[in-house]
Amino acid sequence: MDAVYTAPGYLFRRMQQIAVAIFVEECKAYDLTPVQYASLVSIRTHPGIDATRLSAVIAFDRSTLGSVIERLEAKAYIERKPSPGDKRTKLLYLTKSGAALLRDIIPSVERAQARILQPLKPADRKTLMALLTQLVDLNNEASRVPLRAEDALEHLGKSG
Repeated sequence: MDAVYTAPGYLFRRMQQIAVAIFVEECKAYDLTPVQYASLVSIRTHPGIDATRLSAVIAFDRSTLGSVIERLEAKAYIERKPSPGDKRTKLLYLTKSGAALLRDIIPSVERAQARILQPLKPADRKTLMALLTQLVDLNNEASRVPLRAEDALEHLGKSG
């Protein structure tokens, strides 16, 4: 099993499982997943973004993002409004309760992020983050959903 347990892909998958578990535990009072959180932050940052552009901004599969948006709308954290230019396109906006949730959840999210790295020495945390950032950037095109934030935001007439 060493061939599995020492493989980078296996270790990244396990760390992602651990990171999600820690996030969910720290944020359990808010009943929010990491993808829902990222979506809310992006919608707050880019009011009026559509689902396709949101998918590009957070690098999340567009077909799965639809159910994330539906859950956020059902919880009254976001609202969808028709685009003035194309009534078929729905634009996403944070509601007052969504904005309040983001304000309230920040300490829990920060605790989760700190817990993920806590077992490492401070210098190792910095090194790990630099290396992860480099790996993600250099391998972006290999992703099923490459990060396309700049391209998506360009269409909004806004900068990232």
